[in-house]
Amino acid sequence: MTIRILAIDDSPTMRSLVAAALDANGFQLHLAEDGIDGLDRLASADPHLIITDINMPRLDGFGVIEKVRASPTHASVPVLVLTTENGRELKERARKAGATGWIVKPFDDTRLVDTINRVLGL
Repeated sequence: MTIRILAIDDSPTMRSLVAAALDANGFQLHLAEDGIDGLDRLASADPHLIITDINMPRLDGFGVIEKVRASPTHASVPVLVLTTENGRELKERARKAGATGWIVKPFDDTRLVDTINRVLGL
């Protein structure tokens, strides 16, 4: 089975880095440039896991998590936050919104893949 991942980040560079790490490990990746774009792609991507940045225009990562958790079809999809932020309050806010985990940028490819595999029970 091919694992589908929706990665949402407003930085083209970060989207490229995530794509390189995940493509190399056999994941099927769907990319979105902000929270609104990510939610628009949710149904067609039908992801097993979502990776989202926090600080984005139009809809931030907290909004993405809340909308995904309110979705009748994707509420149980794990959501990993991938961000430069590392504050305790932000982590707690993400956890309360329904985030599954938190990874700080810059990320290590192996650690990202290991975290995805662990969250998905692979």
